Amino acid sequence: QVQLVESGGGLVQAGGSLRLSCAATQRTFGNYAMGWFRQAPGKEREFVGGVSWNGEKTQYGDSVKGRFTISNDNAKNTVYLQMAALKPEDTAVYYCAADLKSPRYLSPSTVLAVARAYDTWGQGTQVTVSS
Repeated sequence: QVQLVESGGGLVQAGGSLRLSCAATQRTFGNYAMGWFRQAPGKEREFVGGVSWNGEKTQYGDSVKGRFTISNDNAKNTVYLQMAALKPEDTAVYYCAADLKSPRYLSPSTVLAVARAYDTWGQGTQVTVSS
């Protein structure tokens, strides 16, 4: 069974940058729709960004557009979330997710932007942005 492990979270000052990593325990990436979500205390889980299973299309939430970038390294079985110009309101636990079924039903360039579409989740990594 595929497991996802996030890393790279931490404490950063406003305006700074962080790069989160999401590593799969099995060789998978390049064939699944992937997403990043975040959840702050008392708030609902929010879509941060996603990439289609063919790797050709990305989509981002409005609050991070232009500041965050998703990329992947299939050789390392890892997906990254590069975060720049961080703001205190970016403070949250960040989760990566995969839809392992996506190549069987999803068009290659579709990005999944809702949490319920994903069937596999990492444990989360805390990002704290100080003002």
